[in-house]
Amino acid sequence: MTRILGLSGSLRRGSFNAGLLRAAAELAPAGVTIDIGSIRDVPLYDADAEQAEGIPAPVQALKASLLAADGLLLATPENNNSIPGVFKNAIDWMSRPASDIARHFGGKPVAVIGASPGAFGTVMSQAAWLPVLRTLGTLHWTGGRLLVGRAGSLFDADGNLTDEAIRERLRDFVAGFAAFIER
Repeated sequence: MTRILGLSGSLRRGSFNAGLLRAAAELAPAGVTIDIGSIRDVPLYDADAEQAEGIPAPVQALKASLLAADGLLLATPENNNSIPGVFKNAIDWMSRPASDIARHFGGKPVAVIGASPGAFGTVMSQAAWLPVLRTLGTLHWTGGRLLVGRAGSLFDADGNLTDEAIRERLRDFVAGFAAFIER
């Protein structure tokens, strides 16, 4: 059984990226499970708070889920041509303390997908993740790419992916990523 932790970088109800992640979990091949985590309760990173109080419980839960997973799937929105601050903040917290980076992220297979109302999908946000993933020592899967543009016409009002062509591309993407993890 291959376990993948999926994280959406959006807090919005009806989020396209949360919907993309739910669809990925539905479309995962036999023997692959995508467990969807949440960044909703992760506070803003504050080194003083970390020193005084330690790692917050929501971050500890995400880190435990990451350790238990064979891979990490990031569903990233794009804000101002880059990574949404709330998403980067969650990963920053998950990399604390720095001594945990290698154990949690080192050699961990990671793939990035994303959906956006814009025509170009999340091309800039996905590119912005590359130095972060490299710094964390992950194994970024480059064997597939999924950029979902004009998402407003591909998802329903609840954020569920309704477009069959994108669902098929997503199915292939998840299967490819799972095969990469298994190797």
